[in-house]
Amino acid sequence: MSTAATEAVETADPEVEVTEDLDLPWVVIVWNDPINLMEYVAFVFRKLFGYSKAKANKLMLDVHLKGKAVVSSGDREKAELDVFRLQEHGLWATMQQDK
Repeated sequence: MSTAATEAVETADPEVEVTEDLDLPWVVIVWNDPINLMEYVAFVFRKLFGYSKAKANKLMLDVHLKGKAVVSSGDREKAELDVFRLQEHGLWATMQQDK
């Protein structure tokens, strides 16, 4: 019977440098998905952002035809809230700092 010695190996996490330009706004992007109906996506845009039917339909078509659309922008906290609300409604939403 043999015993295997185990050694604890310490691994260092690579330093990740995250830079954030406080002057640039954050944008919220809704991505196309195979689940939600186009009418529902437009409805969510109207409900959450108060967009007109025409604007909501234009953004929905961008999502459907181009694969994504920027649906809101602002400071980081607003973008985080918008992403959370969109995800609560079943939409695939992410945020990134605008360039």
